[in-house]
Amino acid sequence: MMLSNDYQVILIDDDQHVLDACQHLLELAGYKTKAFLDPHQALEILHPNWSGVILSDIYMPTMNGMELIDRAKAISPHFPIITITGHGDIEMAVKAMQKGAVNYLEKPLKPEKLLTLLEQVLRERQQHVEQWQIIENELPKQLLGSSAEMEELRHHVKLLACADKDVLIQGESGSGRYTTATLLHQHSARHHQPLTASNGDTIQAVDELEAALQDARHGSLILHNPAAMPAEVQRYLSHFLLDQERSGKREVKLIAIFGESPENDLKEHRLLPELFYFLSQVRLSIPPLRQHKEDVIPLFRHYLKNSCALLGKQRPKIDKAYLDTLKRHMWPGNIRELKSTAELYAIGIVKLSSTERTTPIEQLTSPLDDLVEQYEKQLIEDALYLYAGRINDVADYLKIQRKKLYLRMKKYGLDKDSYKIR
Repeated sequence: MMLSNDYQVILIDDDQHVLDACQHLLELAGYKTKAFLDPHQALEILHPNWSGVILSDIYMPTMNGMELIDRAKAISPHFPIITITGHGDIEMAVKAMQKGAVNYLEKPLKPEKLLTLLEQVLRERQQHVEQWQIIENELPKQLLGSSAEMEELRHHVKLLACADKDVLIQGESGSGRYTTATLLHQHSARHHQPLTASNGDTIQAVDELEAALQDARHGSLILHNPAAMPAEVQRYLSHFLLDQERSGKREVKLIAIFGESPENDLKEHRLLPELFYFLSQVRLSIPPLRQHKEDVIPLFRHYLKNSCALLGKQRPKIDKAYLDTLKRHMWPGNIRELKSTAELYAIGIVKLSSTERTTPIEQLTSPLDDLVEQYEKQLIEDALYLYAGRINDVADYLKIQRKKLYLRMKKYGLDKDSYKIR
Protein backbone atom coordinates (compact mmCIF):
# COMPACT_ATOMS: atom_id res chain seq x y z
CA MET A 1 0.00 0.00 0.00
CA MET A 2 1.28 3.50 -0.84
CA LEU A 3 2.03 5.88 1.99
CA SER A 4 -0.41 8.72 2.64
CA ASN A 5 2.29 11.26 1.71
CA ASP A 6 1.48 10.36 -1.92
CA TYR A 7 -2.08 11.63 -1.49
CA GLN A 8 -3.16 15.23 -1.04
CA VAL A 9 -6.75 14.32 -0.20
CA ILE A 10 -8.18 11.24 1.53
CA LEU A 11 -11.90 10.77 0.81
CA ILE A 12 -14.11 8.77 3.16
CA ASP A 13 -17.78 8.00 2.48
CA ASP A 14 -19.95 4.88 2.68
CA ASP A 15 -21.64 5.76 -0.64
CA GLN A 16 -19.58 4.53 -3.62
CA HIS A 17 -21.33 6.89 -6.05
CA VAL A 18 -20.50 9.93 -3.92
CA LEU A 19 -16.90 8.75 -3.60
CA ASP A 20 -16.51 8.21 -7.36
CA ALA A 21 -18.01 11.60 -8.23
CA CYS A 22 -15.91 13.50 -5.68
CA GLN A 23 -12.70 11.67 -6.63
CA HIS A 24 -13.30 12.34 -10.32
CA LEU A 25 -13.83 16.07 -9.64
CA LEU A 26 -10.67 16.41 -7.54
CA GLU A 27 -8.47 14.48 -9.96
CA LEU A 28 -9.69 16.66 -12.83
CA ALA A 29 -8.58 19.63 -10.69
CA GLY A 30 -5.11 18.06 -10.37
CA TYR A 31 -5.29 16.58 -6.86
CA LYS A 32 -3.92 13.15 -5.93
CA THR A 33 -6.66 11.35 -4.02
CA LYS A 34 -7.37 8.07 -2.27
CA ALA A 35 -10.97 6.99 -1.61
CA PHE A 36 -12.21 4.71 1.18
CA LEU A 37 -15.60 3.22 1.99
CA ASP A 38 -14.24 2.00 5.32
CA PRO A 39 -12.82 4.68 7.69
CA HIS A 40 -10.68 2.05 9.47
CA GLN A 41 -8.68 1.46 6.29
CA ALA A 42 -8.13 5.19 5.86
CA LEU A 43 -6.75 5.54 9.39
CA GLU A 44 -4.26 2.72 8.76
CA ILE A 45 -2.26 4.76 6.22
CA LEU A 46 -2.14 8.03 8.19
CA HIS A 47 1.04 9.19 9.94
CA PRO A 48 1.87 12.48 11.75
CA ASN A 49 3.89 14.07 8.93
CA TRP A 50 1.27 13.58 6.24
CA SER A 51 0.68 16.93 4.54
CA GLY A 52 -2.80 16.33 3.13
CA VAL A 53 -6.47 16.84 4.03
CA ILE A 54 -9.17 14.39 5.14
CA LEU A 55 -12.61 14.87 3.54
CA SER A 56 -15.15 12.67 5.31
CA ASP A 57 -18.87 12.10 5.62
CA ILE A 58 -20.23 12.44 9.17
CA TYR A 59 -22.78 9.59 9.03
CA MET A 60 -21.22 6.18 8.32
CA PRO A 61 -22.28 2.75 9.64
CA THR A 62 -18.87 1.41 10.72
CA MET A 63 -17.54 4.64 12.30
CA ASN A 64 -19.22 8.02 12.50
CA GLY A 65 -17.43 11.25 11.75
CA MET A 66 -17.05 12.17 15.44
CA GLU A 67 -15.14 8.99 16.20
CA LEU A 68 -13.07 9.44 13.04
CA ILE A 69 -12.00 12.90 14.22
CA ASP A 70 -10.94 11.50 17.61
CA ARG A 71 -8.99 8.63 16.03
CA ALA A 72 -7.27 10.87 13.45
CA LYS A 73 -6.39 13.54 16.04
CA ALA A 74 -4.81 10.82 18.20
CA ILE A 75 -2.34 10.21 15.33
CA SER A 76 -1.72 13.94 14.90
CA PRO A 77 -3.68 16.72 16.63
CA HIS A 78 -3.04 18.95 13.61
CA PHE A 79 -4.69 16.86 10.87
CA PRO A 80 -7.12 19.08 8.90
CA ILE A 81 -10.49 17.35 8.60
CA ILE A 82 -13.38 18.68 6.51
CA THR A 83 -16.70 17.01 7.25
CA ILE A 84 -19.54 16.46 4.78
CA THR A 85 -23.06 16.61 6.15
CA GLY A 86 -26.58 16.35 4.80
CA HIS A 87 -28.74 19.42 4.35
CA GLY A 88 -30.14 20.54 7.71
CA ASP A 89 -27.49 18.79 9.83
CA ILE A 90 -25.64 22.00 10.62
CA GLU A 91 -25.75 21.31 14.37
CA MET A 92 -23.80 18.08 13.89
CA ALA A 93 -21.28 19.86 11.66
CA VAL A 94 -20.74 22.53 14.32
CA LYS A 95 -20.11 19.83 16.94
CA ALA A 96 -17.58 18.28 14.59
CA MET A 97 -15.77 21.62 14.35
CA GLN A 98 -15.76 21.90 18.14
CA LYS A 99 -14.05 18.51 18.17
CA GLY A 100 -11.35 19.71 15.79
CA ALA A 101 -12.68 19.66 12.21
CA VAL A 102 -11.49 22.73 10.30
CA ASN A 103 -14.71 23.23 8.31
CA TYR A 104 -17.76 21.49 6.86
CA LEU A 105 -19.58 21.22 3.54
CA GLU A 106 -23.24 20.42 2.87
CA LYS A 107 -24.51 17.87 0.37
CA PRO A 108 -24.84 18.12 -2.53
CA LEU A 109 -21.26 19.37 -2.78
CA LYS A 110 -20.70 22.55 -4.75
CA PRO A 111 -17.52 22.05 -6.82
CA GLU A 112 -16.31 25.64 -6.69
CA LYS A 113 -16.76 25.90 -2.92
CA LEU A 114 -15.06 22.52 -2.36
CA LEU A 115 -12.03 23.38 -4.51
CA THR A 116 -11.59 26.82 -2.94
CA LEU A 117 -11.73 25.38 0.58
CA LEU A 118 -9.35 22.54 -0.29
CA GLU A 119 -6.78 24.90 -1.77
CA GLN A 120 -6.79 27.03 1.38
CA VAL A 121 -6.66 24.14 3.86
CA LEU A 122 -3.97 22.25 1.91
CA ARG A 123 -1.77 25.32 1.77
CA GLU A 124 -2.05 25.81 5.54
CA ARG A 125 -1.40 22.11 6.19
CA GLN A 126 1.70 22.03 4.02
CA GLN A 127 3.06 25.11 5.76
CA HIS A 128 2.43 23.42 9.09
CA VAL A 129 4.28 20.24 8.05
CA GLU A 130 7.22 22.29 6.77
CA GLN A 131 7.30 24.14 10.09
CA TRP A 132 7.13 20.82 11.97
CA GLN A 133 10.10 19.45 10.01
CA ILE A 134 12.15 22.58 10.71
CA ILE A 135 11.38 22.22 14.42
CA GLU A 136 12.39 18.55 14.38
CA ASN A 137 15.73 19.47 12.80
CA GLU A 138 16.47 22.47 15.02
CA LEU A 139 15.21 21.49 18.48
CA PRO A 140 17.91 18.86 19.22
CA LYS A 141 20.49 21.63 18.70
CA GLN A 142 18.60 24.01 21.01
CA LEU A 143 17.34 21.70 23.78
CA LEU A 144 20.38 19.53 24.28
CA GLY A 145 20.43 16.04 25.76
CA SER A 146 19.72 12.48 24.69
CA SER A 147 17.92 11.32 27.84
CA ALA A 148 14.31 10.15 27.76
CA GLU A 149 13.36 13.27 29.76
CA MET A 150 14.80 15.62 27.13
CA GLU A 151 13.31 13.62 24.26
CA GLU A 152 9.90 13.97 25.90
CA LEU A 153 10.43 17.69 26.50
CA ARG A 154 11.34 18.26 22.83
CA HIS A 155 8.25 16.31 21.75
CA HIS A 156 5.97 18.52 23.86
CA VAL A 157 7.68 21.70 22.64
CA LYS A 158 7.10 20.60 19.02
CA LEU A 159 3.40 20.06 19.69
CA LEU A 160 2.89 23.28 21.63
CA ALA A 161 4.89 25.45 19.24
CA CYS A 162 2.49 24.49 16.46
CA ALA A 163 -0.59 25.04 18.64
CA ASP A 164 -1.53 28.65 19.33
CA LYS A 165 -2.36 28.17 23.01
CA ASP A 166 -1.29 29.76 26.28
CA VAL A 167 1.23 27.61 28.16
CA LEU A 168 2.25 27.20 31.80
CA ILE A 169 5.91 26.21 32.26
CA GLN A 170 6.90 24.78 35.62
CA GLY A 171 10.44 24.02 36.77
CA GLU A 172 13.34 24.93 38.99
CA SER A 173 15.52 27.99 38.43
CA GLY A 174 18.26 27.31 35.90
CA SER A 175 16.54 24.27 34.40
CA GLY A 176 15.83 25.93 31.05
CA ARG A 177 12.39 27.44 31.59
CA TYR A 178 13.14 30.70 29.76
CA THR A 179 14.94 28.88 26.94
CA THR A 180 11.93 26.61 26.48
CA ALA A 181 9.53 29.57 26.54
CA THR A 182 11.62 31.36 23.92
CA LEU A 183 11.63 28.29 21.67
CA LEU A 184 7.83 28.02 21.93
CA HIS A 185 7.67 31.49 20.39
CA GLN A 186 10.51 31.13 17.89
CA HIS A 187 9.04 27.96 16.39
CA SER A 188 5.45 29.23 16.33
CA ALA A 189 3.56 31.06 13.61
CA ARG A 190 4.16 34.21 15.70
CA HIS A 191 7.95 34.10 15.33
CA HIS A 192 8.03 37.30 13.25
CA GLN A 193 6.06 39.15 15.94
CA PRO A 194 7.30 40.59 19.28
CA LEU A 195 8.54 38.39 22.13
CA THR A 196 8.63 40.24 25.45
CA ALA A 197 9.27 39.14 29.02
CA SER A 198 7.98 40.56 32.31
CA ASN A 199 8.16 39.55 35.95
CA GLY A 200 5.13 39.46 38.20
CA ASP A 201 7.21 41.16 40.92
CA THR A 202 7.45 44.29 38.78
CA ILE A 203 3.82 44.36 37.61
CA GLN A 204 1.94 45.84 40.53
CA ALA A 205 -0.78 47.80 38.71
CA VAL A 206 -3.26 47.08 35.93
CA ASP A 207 -1.80 49.75 33.66
CA GLU A 208 1.62 48.06 33.92
CA LEU A 209 0.12 44.76 32.78
CA GLU A 210 -1.76 46.53 29.98
CA ALA A 211 1.55 48.02 28.80
CA ALA A 212 3.21 44.58 28.84
CA LEU A 213 0.36 43.05 26.84
CA GLN A 214 0.43 45.90 24.36
CA ASP A 215 4.19 45.47 23.84
CA ALA A 216 3.57 41.77 23.06
CA ARG A 217 0.57 42.37 20.78
CA HIS A 218 0.34 39.75 17.99
CA GLY A 219 3.34 38.02 19.58
CA SER A 220 4.11 36.29 22.89
CA LEU A 221 4.52 37.44 26.48
CA ILE A 222 6.70 35.44 28.87
CA LEU A 223 5.40 36.19 32.36
CA HIS A 224 7.54 35.05 35.29
CA ASN A 225 5.78 34.35 38.59
CA PRO A 226 2.25 35.65 37.88
CA ALA A 227 1.35 34.88 41.52
CA ALA A 228 3.46 37.88 42.60
CA MET A 229 0.97 40.28 40.96
CA PRO A 230 -1.76 41.83 43.13
CA ALA A 231 -5.22 40.23 43.03
CA GLU A 232 -6.74 43.02 40.91
CA VAL A 233 -3.98 42.63 38.29
CA GLN A 234 -4.46 38.84 38.23
CA ARG A 235 -8.20 39.39 37.82
CA TYR A 236 -7.61 41.71 34.86
CA LEU A 237 -5.38 39.09 33.23
CA SER A 238 -8.07 36.44 33.78
CA HIS A 239 -10.65 38.62 32.01
CA PHE A 240 -8.18 39.30 29.19
CA LEU A 241 -7.61 35.55 28.65
CA LEU A 242 -11.37 34.87 28.86
CA ASP A 243 -12.11 37.53 26.23
CA GLN A 244 -9.50 36.00 23.92
CA GLU A 245 -11.02 32.55 24.37
CA ARG A 246 -14.56 33.75 23.71
CA SER A 247 -13.64 35.79 20.65
CA GLY A 248 -11.42 33.09 19.17
CA LYS A 249 -8.81 35.80 18.47
CA ARG A 250 -5.60 35.46 20.45
CA GLU A 251 -3.93 38.86 20.45
CA VAL A 252 -1.17 37.64 22.76
CA LYS A 253 0.17 34.16 23.45
CA LEU A 254 0.89 34.00 27.18
CA ILE A 255 3.70 31.78 28.45
CA ALA A 256 3.59 31.77 32.26
CA ILE A 257 6.63 30.55 34.21
CA PHE A 258 6.38 29.13 37.73
CA GLY A 259 9.06 27.79 40.03
CA GLU A 260 7.29 25.84 42.71
CA SER A 261 4.01 24.14 41.94
CA PRO A 262 1.29 26.67 41.06
CA GLU A 263 -1.00 24.56 43.24
CA ASN A 264 1.03 25.81 46.22
CA ASP A 265 0.44 29.40 45.15
CA LEU A 266 -3.26 28.59 44.83
CA LYS A 267 -3.36 26.92 48.25
CA GLU A 268 -1.56 29.86 49.88
CA HIS A 269 -3.99 32.31 48.19
CA ARG A 270 -1.24 33.97 46.14
CA LEU A 271 -2.82 32.87 42.84
CA LEU A 272 -6.46 33.52 41.95
CA PRO A 273 -8.45 30.35 41.13
CA GLU A 274 -9.76 31.83 37.86
CA LEU A 275 -6.24 32.70 36.68
CA PHE A 276 -4.99 29.25 37.71
CA TYR A 277 -7.79 27.74 35.61
CA PHE A 278 -6.71 29.55 32.45
CA LEU A 279 -2.99 29.01 32.95
CA SER A 280 -3.17 25.32 33.89
CA GLN A 281 -5.02 24.10 30.78
CA VAL A 282 -1.71 23.47 28.97
CA ARG A 283 1.24 22.65 31.23
CA LEU A 284 4.86 21.83 30.53
CA SER A 285 7.22 20.58 33.24
CA ILE A 286 10.98 21.09 32.85
CA PRO A 287 12.96 18.31 34.57
CA PRO A 288 15.76 19.33 36.96
CA LEU A 289 19.24 18.24 35.85
CA ARG A 290 19.52 15.71 38.70
CA GLN A 291 16.67 13.76 37.05
CA HIS A 292 18.57 13.30 33.78
CA LYS A 293 22.17 13.00 34.92
CA GLU A 294 23.14 11.02 31.81
CA ASP A 295 23.10 14.42 30.05
CA VAL A 296 25.59 16.04 32.46
CA ILE A 297 28.85 15.01 30.76
CA PRO A 298 27.70 15.63 27.15
CA LEU A 299 26.32 19.04 28.20
CA PHE A 300 29.52 19.91 30.07
CA ARG A 301 31.63 19.00 27.03
CA HIS A 302 29.32 21.06 24.78
CA TYR A 303 29.53 24.20 26.94
CA LEU A 304 33.28 23.74 27.42
CA LYS A 305 33.77 23.47 23.65
CA ASN A 306 31.72 26.63 23.05
CA SER A 307 33.57 28.58 25.76
CA CYS A 308 36.99 27.57 24.45
CA ALA A 309 35.97 28.50 20.89
CA LEU A 310 34.79 31.89 22.13
CA LEU A 311 38.06 32.45 24.00
CA GLY A 312 40.17 31.11 21.15
CA LYS A 313 41.66 28.48 23.47
CA GLN A 314 42.41 24.81 23.00
CA ARG A 315 40.06 22.56 24.96
CA PRO A 316 41.73 21.39 28.16
CA LYS A 317 41.93 17.73 29.09
CA ILE A 318 39.27 16.60 31.56
CA ASP A 319 40.45 14.22 34.25
CA LYS A 320 38.25 11.15 34.78
CA ALA A 321 38.06 11.86 38.49
CA TYR A 322 36.62 15.29 37.69
CA LEU A 323 34.04 13.76 35.35
CA ASP A 324 33.03 11.45 38.18
CA THR A 325 32.65 14.48 40.43
CA LEU A 326 30.38 16.12 37.86
CA LYS A 327 28.24 12.99 37.74
CA ARG A 328 27.92 12.84 41.53
CA HIS A 329 27.06 16.50 41.96
CA MET A 330 23.34 17.19 42.52
CA TRP A 331 23.32 20.44 40.47
CA PRO A 332 20.99 22.61 42.58
CA GLY A 333 21.53 25.37 39.99
CA ASN A 334 20.62 22.96 37.18
CA ILE A 335 21.82 23.60 33.61
CA ARG A 336 22.72 27.21 34.38
CA GLU A 337 25.12 25.99 37.08
CA LEU A 338 26.59 23.35 34.74
CA LYS A 339 27.12 25.95 32.01
CA SER A 340 28.86 28.31 34.44
CA THR A 341 31.05 25.46 35.70
CA ALA A 342 32.12 24.64 32.14
CA GLU A 343 32.83 28.31 31.39
CA LEU A 344 35.01 28.57 34.47
CA TYR A 345 36.82 25.35 33.57
CA ALA A 346 37.62 26.84 30.18
CA ILE A 347 39.53 29.70 31.84
CA GLY A 348 41.28 27.40 34.29
CA ILE A 349 39.06 27.67 37.36
CA VAL A 350 38.14 24.17 38.50
CA LYS A 351 35.00 24.15 40.62
CA LEU A 352 33.30 21.14 42.26
CA SER A 353 36.73 19.59 42.75
CA SER A 354 37.00 16.31 44.59
CA THR A 355 39.14 17.95 47.29
CA GLU A 356 37.00 18.33 50.38
CA ARG A 357 36.96 21.68 52.17
CA THR A 358 36.93 20.14 55.63
CA THR A 359 39.80 19.71 58.08
CA PRO A 360 40.17 16.94 60.69
CA ILE A 361 39.34 18.16 64.20
CA GLU A 362 42.81 17.42 65.57
CA GLN A 363 44.32 19.88 63.06
CA LEU A 364 42.06 22.80 63.96
CA THR A 365 44.08 25.84 65.01
CA SER A 366 41.43 28.58 64.87
CA PRO A 367 38.40 29.35 67.05
CA LEU A 368 35.04 28.02 65.83
CA ASP A 369 33.72 31.48 64.93
CA ASP A 370 36.71 32.10 62.68
CA LEU A 371 36.25 28.73 60.98
CA VAL A 372 32.56 29.43 60.40
CA GLU A 373 33.41 32.80 58.85
CA GLN A 374 36.05 31.21 56.64
CA TYR A 375 33.55 28.60 55.48
CA GLU A 376 30.86 31.22 54.85
CA LYS A 377 33.30 33.37 52.87
CA GLN A 378 34.36 30.36 50.80
CA LEU A 379 30.74 29.45 50.01
CA ILE A 380 29.97 32.98 48.84
CA GLU A 381 33.17 33.16 46.83
CA ASP A 382 32.45 29.81 45.16
CA ALA A 383 28.96 31.00 44.23
CA LEU A 384 30.36 34.26 42.84
CA TYR A 385 32.77 32.27 40.68
CA LEU A 386 30.03 29.87 39.66
CA TYR A 387 27.68 32.61 38.46
CA ALA A 388 30.36 35.06 37.26
CA GLY A 389 29.34 37.71 39.79
CA ARG A 390 25.62 37.73 38.86
CA ILE A 391 24.15 38.71 42.23
CA ASN A 392 20.58 37.58 41.55
CA ASP A 393 21.77 34.10 40.63
CA VAL A 394 24.17 33.96 43.58
CA ALA A 395 21.39 34.97 45.98
CA ASP A 396 19.04 32.34 44.55
CA TYR A 397 21.77 29.69 44.76
CA LEU A 398 22.62 30.50 48.39
CA LYS A 399 18.95 31.05 49.29
CA ILE A 400 19.68 34.44 50.82
CA GLN A 401 18.20 37.90 50.30
CA ARG A 402 20.24 40.22 48.09
CA LYS A 403 20.57 42.80 50.88
CA LYS A 404 22.01 40.21 53.27
CA LEU A 405 24.31 38.90 50.55
CA TYR A 406 25.73 42.37 49.91
CA LEU A 407 26.32 42.85 53.65
CA ARG A 408 28.22 39.53 53.89
CA MET A 409 30.24 40.38 50.79
CA LYS A 410 31.16 43.75 52.28
CA LYS A 411 32.19 42.03 55.50
CA TYR A 412 34.58 39.71 53.64
CA GLY A 413 35.80 42.28 51.12
CA LEU A 414 34.26 40.49 48.13
CA ASP A 415 33.50 42.53 44.97
CA LYS A 416 31.15 40.98 42.39
CA ASP A 417 33.04 42.67 39.54
CA SER A 418 36.13 40.62 40.37
CA TYR A 419 34.30 37.44 39.39
CA LYS A 420 32.88 38.52 36.06
CA ILE A 421 34.18 36.75 32.97
CA ARG A 422 35.74 39.29 30.67
